Amino acid sequence: MSEESGTSRRSVLTGVTAALGVGAVAAVPGVALAAPAEPVRAPGATVRPGDPRYPELRTGNNQRFTASPEHIRLITSPEDAERAVRDAVAAGKRVSLRGGGHCFADFVCHREVEVILDVSPMNRVDYDPARRAFVVEAGARLSNVYETLFKNWNVTIPGGICYNVGVAGHVSGGGYGLLSRAHGLTVDHLHAVEVVTVGHGGQVRRVIATREPDDPHRDLWWAHTGGGGGSFGLITRFWFRSPGARGSDPSAQLVNPPSKVLVSAVEFPWDELDRASFGRLIANFDSWHLANSAPDSPFTRLSSLFNVSSKAHGGLGMFTQVDATAPGARQLLADYLAAITDGVGVTPRSAGRPIAEIGALPGYDVARELPWLQAARLVGTNNPTITNPTSRGAHKSAYMLAAFTPDQVDTLYDHMTRPDFTNPDTMLVLFSSGGQVNAVAPDATANAQRASAYKMCFQTFWERPEDDDFHLGWLRSLYSGFFKATGGVPVPDGQADGCYVNYPDNDLADPAQNRSGVHWSELYFKGNLPRLSRVKRRYDPTDYFRHAMSIPLR
Repeated sequence: MSEESGTSRRSVLTGVTAALGVGAVAAVPGVALAAPAEPVRAPGATVRPGDPRYPELRTGNNQRFTASPEHIRLITSPEDAERAVRDAVAAGKRVSLRGGGHCFADFVCHREVEVILDVSPMNRVDYDPARRAFVVEAGARLSNVYETLFKNWNVTIPGGICYNVGVAGHVSGGGYGLLSRAHGLTVDHLHAVEVVTVGHGGQVRRVIATREPDDPHRDLWWAHTGGGGGSFGLITRFWFRSPGARGSDPSAQLVNPPSKVLVSAVEFPWDELDRASFGRLIANFDSWHLANSAPDSPFTRLSSLFNVSSKAHGGLGMFTQVDATAPGARQLLADYLAAITDGVGVTPRSAGRPIAEIGALPGYDVARELPWLQAARLVGTNNPTITNPTSRGAHKSAYMLAAFTPDQVDTLYDHMTRPDFTNPDTMLVLFSSGGQVNAVAPDATANAQRASAYKMCFQTFWERPEDDDFHLGWLRSLYSGFFKATGGVPVPDGQADGCYVNYPDNDLADPAQNRSGVHWSELYFKGNLPRLSRVKRRYDPTDYFRHAMSIPLR
C-alpha cells in the first residue's frame, strides 16, 4: 500500500501509537491521503548567524567541513519537514540534509548550501500496529533506537556499533553491525520509508513507500535500501518489520537480539611483530573470513572488528562478539581466536590501550558473558576516537572478496610503520561481513555488495587544520598503493567489490586519485546504478536534493 500526504484529512489513533501518531490510512488510487494524526508539535527553530547555536550547527562530526548557510532549520515532525522543504523551494534555496551529523564527507556542510534541513529533533521510536512495524523517526540515534526497541519489545535492528550515529544516513546507506552476519543489513528489515520529495514545478509532497510488491512507490523504498542519503528527498520516518514476520505480537515482527553475548578484546603488540608475523596475522583474518562468509556458515553468530593500527599506537586490537546462546559458543570463539593467531608467534594481550576507535577494554582477553544491551553499550559508548566532535578525519573503504596480495600486505606494513608517521589515531578497520548479508540477491536491495567476506575502512584522525595535507597525503598514498593494480581504487574485479557508500570519499570522483576509469557511482552501486538513476529522475527530476556524490540523473 502506498500513501501520499495531504492537509485536509486526518486520522485518529488509539493505543500505543497515539503518542507517536502512526496509523492506518486506506489508499485511494489518485487521491492524496492525510498524514496520520498526532499531538501537534510546534515547528522547529530557525537558527541564523549570530544565534549562539549557529557555530555548532554549521558543522558536523568531521571538523574538516564547515558550512556558512543562511540558516539551519530544525525539524520536529513530518508536517514540519514538508513545510521546511516547501519554504526552501519557494525561496529558491540550495539545501542539504542532516540526520545525526556523522557524514564523513562534505555532503551536508559544503560551500554552496544555503539552508541545512536538520531532522535531529525527530527522534521518536514506537510500534505501529496498523503496519505491524516499528516506526523510527529520521533523527533518532542508534542509542535510543536500541534502548527503546529492546526495553519495550525485546527486538532490534542489526545496526552499527557507534551509539550516536543517526538512523537516516545509516539505514539509507545499508547500515550494518555486529548482528549482521546473523541477521543481514538494517535494510533487509526495512518495511517502509516516508520521504518529502520535490517534483517538476517545485511540487512538494510526502510519500510513504513500502516493500509491498504492488506498491506503486516500491522503487522509492528500494532506493533507500543502500542508495545513500540526500539523493531522493528528505527522509522523515522508517518502518521496520522483518520479512516473513507473522501474527500481531510486536516482539515477533523484528529481530530478537541474543539474550547474552560473549565479548572478547585482545591486543597484538607491535613490538612483537615483524613483517612476516604481521603478514601472517592479516592472512589468517583473510582466510578465516573467506572460509566462513556463506549464509550457512556455523560462525554466522560471531562477528569481529580488527583494528590494524599504526605502529605509533602500540598495538593491533581485535574485538569479537559471539551470541552466547549459540550451541558451542565458547568453542566457536576459541576456534576463531586460534585461527587468527595460528603461526603468528605472538600471544594476544589484554586490551589495556584503546583498540583504535574503540576504547580500552582491559581484562577481556578472557571472554566475558554480558547481557546483549550491556555489551552494545560497552562498545557503543566506548569509542572516543570516532565520536570526538573536535577532530578532523579522512576515510576510505572497500569490500573484499579474496585475500590480500603479498604486495598489498607490504604496502600496509610500510605505511603503518613509517618512521615519520606518529599519529596513534590511525587504523585500517577490518569488519566481519558475510553470513546472512550474503543471503540476499545483489539487486533485491540497492546495496549491491552481497558476496564479500569483510569490509575495510582506512581512516585517520587529527586535530589541527595545518596538518590536513600531511594526513590526507599519507592516507591517499596508502589507499592508492594498496589498490595500484586497479587504478588506485577497489574496482570490482574478483578480489575487491567496490566501496561502501556510508564511508563516502570525494577522492573517488577525482581522476588524480581514481585512475581506474570506473565512475565513482559504479564503485558504490555497481549494477544497481541505472535503477537508482531512474528513481532519481522520477522523484527528484530537477536534482533539487544533491551533494558531491548524490545519485546522478543520467
